[in-house]
Amino acid sequence: MSRKVMRRRAGFTLIEVLMVAAILALLAAFAVPALMGAGDRAKEDMAKAAVGRNGPIASGMKRYRFDVAIYPDSDDGLRALYERPDSIDADSKKWRGPYMDGTYEELLDPWQQEFQYKSPGEFNESGYDIWSVGPDGEDGTDDDVKNWLEK
Repeated sequence: MSRKVMRRRAGFTLIEVLMVAAILALLAAFAVPALMGAGDRAKEDMAKAAVGRNGPIASGMKRYRFDVAIYPDSDDGLRALYERPDSIDADSKKWRGPYMDGTYEELLDPWQQEFQYKSPGEFNESGYDIWSVGPDGEDGTDDDVKNWLEK
């Protein structure tokens, strides 16, 4: 008779399984909302790092300015970090680029949009303005990621 009792107790009861499922559902209810925004926050942080003062674009811009003595103008844009601008003679020793790895076509924000660039800057008057249009893809909205502080 003890064998029969042991065989019946070898599995979990329905109540035990339901309790474990309820605990897992409760844990998921707290964890999932916290994780849902993590991807969006990570993309925003990546964009901030790219346009920030110590980011890869700023480093390329500093090297460009060191060699050429000015930042690329708005017409040349960020492409000047990869290819010699027409405004600089081919014989000139000024441009020593490329100033960034990869290609200009690869220089996209985390939402696969081109970075926006203006020089001289409207907000950084002695430098340049660079920004990402953010997740909505529209310029001038609250989700834009910029290299300047709002006043």
